[in-house]
Amino acid sequence: MTVKAEQDLYLDPSIRDWVLIPITLIMVLVGVLRHYITLLLNSPPKKQPAAAVREQRALGRAALLRATAPLSPLPPTQYRSFSTSFAAALSSGEYLKPTPKKEGDDAAPANPFDNGQMDTMMEGMKKQGVMMVPNMVIMQYINVFFSGFVLMRLPFPLTAGFKSLLSRDIPMPDLDVRWVSALSWYFLNLFGLNGVFKLILGSNNSAVDARDLSAMSSLSGAGAGMMGGPGQPDMSKLFKNEVENLALAEGMYKWVGEGIEDRILKSFNKL
Repeated sequence: MTVKAEQDLYLDPSIRDWVLIPITLIMVLVGVLRHYITLLLNSPPKKQPAAAVREQRALGRAALLRATAPLSPLPPTQYRSFSTSFAAALSSGEYLKPTPKKEGDDAAPANPFDNGQMDTMMEGMKKQGVMMVPNMVIMQYINVFFSGFVLMRLPFPLTAGFKSLLSRDIPMPDLDVRWVSALSWYFLNLFGLNGVFKLILGSNNSAVDARDLSAMSSLSGAGAGMMGGPGQPDMSKLFKNEVENLALAEGMYKWVGEGIEDRILKSFNKL
């Protein structure tokens, strides 16, 4: 078995100054610009009817009561009172918003292309355009002007499986896998600058692809549930499920103040 000798390529410093560093700076600046453009494209949230807000808040309060059951700040009497009242209200449909009655087969189905649905879809398309157009322009620019450029060598060894990722535009099968081409450096920046954007823009930024999954979900109809469209969840079924969850949570209930006197005395070595 022959061992391949280490390859030494002498790169022009101009490649570092005019290709490597500019690509990185362009990707960072484009991500920052994309973030602020997305903020400008975000439309203000539409006001929901009071009945719909009441319906959602009731489900949220019941879920909060259930989630805190293992270490609840509520005394046993108060917890059971809340749990019983929530279960009775959710079972009776007290918090359900009124729904329009349909008269047999003459009732018209919900229109998925009403104004609210179309606004949501257009907002998602605009966000996807902000994400895709700069990436396509930069990739084409690098592919035309810097195709075949070798920019750097990674200081750590890699397996041969990384060659298609790091040297995709260099037709040299014998080239060491650690050498990185211009196009591959673009893709590494595209998927690896998330930590930099978190430091610059915060954790809730719109500079990377993962932040636009909500826009894609709105295009597929998953984000239209709150708009009253055909993808809206059945709140009556959710209420029934929450009633069962509350009954299960009562078995896990434990008051956080149980035995507090003994714990305090034990912490001061008085017990």
